[in-house]
Amino acid sequence: MVAEVIRAVIADDDARLRDAVRRGLDTGGCRVVGVAKNADEAIELTVRQRPDVALLDIHMPGNGIRAAQEIRRTAPDTAIVMLTQSRDDDDLFDSLRAGAVGYLLKDADPTTLVPSLRGVLAGEAAMPPALVARVLDEFRAPTRRRFGRSSAAAGKLSAREWEVMELLSRGLSTEQVATRLFLSPTTVRVHVSSVLKKLAVRDRESALRLLSGD
Repeated sequence: MVAEVIRAVIADDDARLRDAVRRGLDTGGCRVVGVAKNADEAIELTVRQRPDVALLDIHMPGNGIRAAQEIRRTAPDTAIVMLTQSRDDDDLFDSLRAGAVGYLLKDADPTTLVPSLRGVLAGEAAMPPALVARVLDEFRAPTRRRFGRSSAAAGKLSAREWEVMELLSRGLSTEQVATRLFLSPTTVRVHVSSVLKKLAVRDRESALRLLSGD
């Protein structure tokens, strides 16, 4: 159950921004339990204070993405929200992979910050609509597929195995498939090995030919 007063840690090397965010949180019914200027301070404060939310700047000294990864590992009950000026796709997707459940822009209306955090703690993702659209564009299934899901060969595969093979059929490398599906390259290779066994073929090229009906 979400506490009525949200306990938050703010991490940003811009003092004016930190102060503005703090005022917005205080006004909206949050309590700031720690303020950090860099990634190491953010990690230490979050582990010590165990706040409901950690608001992290991506490009603060020490790297906000690294801070998010470490906080997810050492304080898994704290929701991680990136507060940034960056609209860069790499920053967005790296943040999500690092464990962030929100990605808010610094130029947004500060009165929307607290409602966004309450939404995060209620299980919602906090992200501007334009960035949501980019996430969907990145991860939605293609409209044209190289092979059909209903084919006899494809019917032998699990949903994840089929997804892996579909991406490989589009020319993505093992590492790119892993990034797209939030998996490790090793896990992708395990799925491919399972597919080869199920289809009784020696290599992925043969599997792709079989799945495409060539």
